[in-house]
Amino acid sequence: MPSELIFAVGSENPVKINCVAEAINAFWLDARAVGVKTDSGVSVQPDSDEEMLLGALNRARQALAKTPEAQFGVGLEGGTLDAEDGMWAYAWIVVVDQKGRIGKGQSGRFLLPEPVAQLVRDGIELGEADDRFFGRSNSKQQDGAIGILSDGVVTRLDLYKPAVIFALLPFVHPEFYGQKFMGGIFTG
Repeated sequence: MPSELIFAVGSENPVKINCVAEAINAFWLDARAVGVKTDSGVSVQPDSDEEMLLGALNRARQALAKTPEAQFGVGLEGGTLDAEDGMWAYAWIVVVDQKGRIGKGQSGRFLLPEPVAQLVRDGIELGEADDRFFGRSNSKQQDGAIGILSDGVVTRLDLYKPAVIFALLPFVHPEFYGQKFMGGIFTG
């Protein structure tokens, strides 16, 4: 590995940049996370695994392409999934390297209150729905819905950090991920 590892994060949101910084520093003490403006290429409010995963992949690839000094690109894409028992909120994380290898991770999921879910169903992005329902401002760049609902016991950073770690595992231990990973089509 180069002397300074740089991870380009496909977001300017400080929560996302900081959770990547904390996750990478658990493995590489001198690694840096830098935020880069990207476009997910998916809807403003992703509502499926496929859409969140594609958005995270798009952000990771764009971040890496826009940051020549970076060895890795990281995309974080949150969204919702409307199921029989209610609407769940969670995120997909994708890490890509310069060789095209891909690592993936998913955050834990939590159930949204029905009034928030209804606002999302009505076409309002989750962060805005949270702000309206909970009387907050810009909560998605702070503790997010999970922080509000858990009274700060779990913040948005806390929710995303393990998923970033999961996405990093193939890069931490490529020897365990074999040809699927080395060929750039890691699907595990």
